[in-house]
Amino acid sequence: MNPQKINILDIIKYPIVTEKGIRLLEDNQYMFAVDTRSNKESIKTAIETIFKVKVSSVNTSKSPRKKRRLGRFMGYRPNYKKAIITLQSGDLIKLFEDVQ
Repeated sequence: MNPQKINILDIIKYPIVTEKGIRLLEDNQYMFAVDTRSNKESIKTAIETIFKVKVSSVNTSKSPRKKRRLGRFMGYRPNYKKAIITLQSGDLIKLFEDVQ
């Protein structure tokens, strides 16, 4: 049984811009929401090919399933997986353009 092939551009969804994500930029780390089926090796190759940088480590975590109520209906929030990417020194990803 072969696992489904995931396209490199579909692995990385969007950067996560939170207080923690901004704080990680000082340590040359970036936080991205990634596809839940992806693994660390595929995330590393996707970041290296898209942004043309060298990745030194990848840390991933999946959020727990949480309940959500909308009126009288109960449901669950969608699950997501986030990856914290550590780049080698000297490399950087330009997420925001300098506004002047």
